[in-house]
Amino acid sequence: MPPFTRQAPRTPLRGRQSEHARLLRCVQGIQERSARAVPWEPDTVGLPEPASDSALARINDVAFYANAREEVSALAGVCAELLRLHSPDAEEGGGGEQVCDGCRRPWPCPTFDELSRLLR
Repeated sequence: MPPFTRQAPRTPLRGRQSEHARLLRCVQGIQERSARAVPWEPDTVGLPEPASDSALARINDVAFYANAREEVSALAGVCAELLRLHSPDAEEGGGGEQVCDGCRRPWPCPTFDELSRLLR
C-alpha cells in the first residue's frame, strides 16, 4: 500500500498530530529515497514500451524519466517544508485550544487539512 494511503493511528486529542507526523515521515522518506537513487540514463534501466510511435512523445518520455529524480525530490521538499511550517504548536493557544505554529489558526489549520487531503 502506498505510504500516503495508510491510516495513522488516532487518539481523541492527538489524532491530527499523529497524522501530521505520519505525513512528514512519508514525505521525508521520499526525499531520502530520491537522494539515494541512481540518476537515470536511458541505458541504466531502459525505457518502457512507447505509448505511441511519435518521436516527440518518446523525447518527452526520456526527459520525464531523466528529470524525475530531481523533480520528485524538489516536490517532496516543498511538502516537507509546508508540513514543518504548519504543525501543531507545542504550546496551546488561549482557552486550551491548540493552534498551528505557522499561521496561528486553530489546529488543524486549513493548510494542513489540504495537504493531508492531497497526500492521501
